Amino acid sequence: MSTPKLLSSQAIAKHNTVSDCWIVVDNQVWDITDFLQEHPGGPSIILRYAGRDATQAYSAVHSPSVIRKGLSTNKLKGVLDQSTIDAEWSKGLAQAANRPTGENEKPRLHTLISAHDFQLVASKTAPAKTWAFYSSAANDLITRDANKSSFDRIWFRPRVMRNVREVNTKSSILGCSVSMPLFVAPSAMVKLIHPDGELGIARACQSRGIMQGISNNASFSLKEISDAAPDTQFIFQLYVNRDRAKSAAQLHDCSANPQVKAICITVDAAWPGKREADERVKADENLILPMVPAKGNNDKKGGGLGRVMAGFIDPGLTWEDVKWARQHTHLPLLLKGVQSADDAVLAMEAGIDGILLSNHGGRNLDTSPASIIVLLELHRRCPEVFDRMEIYIDSGIRRGTDILKAICLGATAVGMGRSFLFASNYGQEGAEHLIDSMYYLFPFSSSSIHLLTSR
Repeated sequence: MSTPKLLSSQAIAKHNTVSDCWIVVDNQVWDITDFLQEHPGGPSIILRYAGRDATQAYSAVHSPSVIRKGLSTNKLKGVLDQSTIDAEWSKGLAQAANRPTGENEKPRLHTLISAHDFQLVASKTAPAKTWAFYSSAANDLITRDANKSSFDRIWFRPRVMRNVREVNTKSSILGCSVSMPLFVAPSAMVKLIHPDGELGIARACQSRGIMQGISNNASFSLKEISDAAPDTQFIFQLYVNRDRAKSAAQLHDCSANPQVKAICITVDAAWPGKREADERVKADENLILPMVPAKGNNDKKGGGLGRVMAGFIDPGLTWEDVKWARQHTHLPLLLKGVQSADDAVLAMEAGIDGILLSNHGGRNLDTSPASIIVLLELHRRCPEVFDRMEIYIDSGIRRGTDILKAICLGATAVGMGRSFLFASNYGQEGAEHLIDSMYYLFPFSSSSIHLLTSR
């Protein structure tokens, strides 16, 4: 292999026009002239960094693989000669998102003891757009707030004089052994809050023995995430694309990856929710994602990432499409976003392997029911589904006691989404710390998770 050509900053700076455009990413010099018009965000975004170092702006929103996959090797012109960097070059360096400093610096991780602490820290230290995207929900936030308050209205009947000297929290999800009935619910764009993004969560799941849901809208590709944690088991969340061939290709990729144990088809996002807090804050138009044809954008409606990223989703999904999905994968199928007993029965009749009771964290249809209330509805109206499918729940889980309540009421396992986004503010260690804080409750519960019931 030949030694990469050293290029001076002065030579690179000359390639700064629409007909001759070079940029530097991670010290590598790329000729992106032919790619300008193909860039999902348009040429103007890239031209801001023409003939300059775009590493910080690029790394803030992109996986390392995006540029390598998007350009052929002959577009790699060489590497930046660091000895030639002068004051003029430094003035043009791309700046990363403006992160708060000083009085809003993050406290030490060991001082955080709950999911609420991670949320509070993120509200003060995450970039404004990141916080708006992660924390926002639809319309008046009624469903988002009801998700948590509904758990608070469910009371335990504590039993005493039980031997809990040795506690076994192990459980299983679709036949896969896990250390506890908790999984990371798929959440988009974790890299907005930490450079490691989903990679850090994957490594935390590996070290703690729980499953991770990978979002269709992740900051990294499926391969990058699974390679980062070869012992982690994954559930892949699929938003069905209007171009079915693209979704079929994703299903084939998942089927070929032995770490992917199930496909979770999102069914509650035929139309994006009106997330006003997200719309109010301008989006970074550099943002594109490795697994979907979407980009950050600002228009007359605002800068909502949730809305602009949802443009590729097929709103015509029906129960007949379960057969289509089965044609493209051998993996178990889950439906994410079931919110009624009626649809739970239809899922059972369609041969679905499991359902995730979810209202998207209150982010899509405001005043849809809290997920824990839907779980109770299943017991009342269609208890047979518990014998035919695995039942999962997310939305509103903030404490280990919330996990206990869901398991007592028949859930197979519980997913947490937002809390892992906030914990990822601290990378892998933050995600591990969050898992540990949720695990802490079990010495106070039962000698075995399988003994927990609603009685």
